[in-house]
Amino acid sequence: MTPAENVISLQPSDAGGVGSISDNQQKWVELNASITACRLCPRLVAYREEIARVKKRAFRDWEYWGRPVPGFGDPHARLLVVGLAPGAHGSNRTGRMFTGDSSGDFLYAALHRVGMANQPTTVQRDDGLRLHDVFITAICRCVPPDNKPTPEEIRTCQPFLETEMGLLSGFRGIVALGSMAFQQVLAIYRSYGHPVGRLDFAHNAFYHLGDGLPWLLASYHPSRQNTQTGRLTTAMFDAIWQRAKILLDGQPDPGISKRG
Repeated sequence: MTPAENVISLQPSDAGGVGSISDNQQKWVELNASITACRLCPRLVAYREEIARVKKRAFRDWEYWGRPVPGFGDPHARLLVVGLAPGAHGSNRTGRMFTGDSSGDFLYAALHRVGMANQPTTVQRDDGLRLHDVFITAICRCVPPDNKPTPEEIRTCQPFLETEMGLLSGFRGIVALGSMAFQQVLAIYRSYGHPVGRLDFAHNAFYHLGDGLPWLLASYHPSRQNTQTGRLTTAMFDAIWQRAKILLDGQPDPGISKRG
């Protein structure tokens, strides 16, 4: 699958029919082609390609993606989900955000329970998964050693996330998975000159970022470290998506709102 095919196949019914590509969708194609071709961070390039070459024994028959991973989801989404980075043998193997590892299993099952995904499981790019009203991306597009991208690597990836945010012109809310994603979202809005104050990360913390800006909802990342230790339970994660849906529909916030 080529980078362009990967983009088009995200939500095929949104293309406007076979052979019809809107200007907006063409911008998605061009963006994702740029993402998958990026080699700006030598440390990440070397690591992602080494993982793809050596492979995990359980996936030795796979042809690993081994490239930066573009965002995935509904291009008309009102909800933007921002994670950290691809998993070594998840997205770095499959080429789709949160696909092929336990973090993705936990995330997509939760989205399915609230009607934002058409199926609860995900295995590979062409497994039929479709998202409704949600788009999933990350602050770093390459798998980083020890799951820790450097500040410079995150800044290098920032234009990709900013462009996605611009193309998702109708999004109203953001769910940040983990403190690093949370802080990077805030950094982007501050870089645009918005007076976003010092906000604390906590699971299910909700903030109004300002007039004309999306709201921000924080969640623990669905990493194995969090889900297997009980730090993030199924009930806790479900509460995030249930709250997000209520907020998107303009209903009263079931939690305590804070203003940044």
